Amino acid sequence: MAKNQSRTPGRDVRGGNGKRQNKNKIVPRNLPDPEERKGKGRPPARTQGGKPRAAQAKRPSDAPTGDIIEGRRAVAEALELGLPIKSAFIADADATDMTLKRLTAELAEMDVPIEHVSKSRLDQMSSHGAHQGIMVRTRPFEYASISEIVRAAGEGDAIVIVLDHVTDEGNFGAIVRSAEVVGAAGVVIANARAARVGVGAYKTSAGAVLHLPIAQVPNLSRALEDLKKEGFWVCGASEHAEQGIWDAPVEGRLALVMGSEGAGISQLVLEKCDFLAKLPQLGRIESLNVAQATTVFCYEWLRRTGGHA
Repeated sequence: MAKNQSRTPGRDVRGGNGKRQNKNKIVPRNLPDPEERKGKGRPPARTQGGKPRAAQAKRPSDAPTGDIIEGRRAVAEALELGLPIKSAFIADADATDMTLKRLTAELAEMDVPIEHVSKSRLDQMSSHGAHQGIMVRTRPFEYASISEIVRAAGEGDAIVIVLDHVTDEGNFGAIVRSAEVVGAAGVVIANARAARVGVGAYKTSAGAVLHLPIAQVPNLSRALEDLKKEGFWVCGASEHAEQGIWDAPVEGRLALVMGSEGAGISQLVLEKCDFLAKLPQLGRIESLNVAQATTVFCYEWLRRTGGHA
């Protein structure tokens, strides 16, 4: 679990008497019983604006837009994973090139538009010059909305994973894979300074990004407020928590917040957490990474809610 270096141990937003606590310290909430936690109704809260996305590097003017996959092995993996491919660019090649011939046939079977171009044009379009005579463009990923995730959650027990600016696409994909395996209702990510659904996420999620609603939002604090209104309790995973995962109420309708690899959970998001929880640690290394920690939390939620094979 990522280390939160920017603050003192996290705090709850309200105490058991409903009054706001000292902002310099987290006081664990006296949580109601599980049946009460399934109830809905939360007070509105102020929102905070997000920072604009950093400018993207420009591609050559004749390069296709969208996610580009280059190279024979990479294209073969994309086909195997079932990535939604919009178009393909294949170099004019000798008919005896069986690898290109096979990939071309597979793309044609999927009704992918194929454009045969010169090697020199592929060289211009390529980002690293290792296209091996083939490039494909994937369709833009269709992100879900918070309301779609709420609909997927239904009325009973459900878990939603909220990622506070996790930037590594490999970690992101692994988290989506764990979330899908335990039956999560969805994953929420920020639309800036965060990993998105790209080729790396398709690979590390083993295609799970195609089967789980993923919402990309401009404001994580507002998204958490929306989830609270739908009866979700917000748990922040933090090594500074006073209670461990085995004692924390990670059950019922739960929005699990996982912090970024370097800074952990941000101050604004911490203020939206109803309680914090940490993983026990007996070894010498600092902590698990965010993907591993998310898996542990997901399975503890599944165990509490009676999940079974």
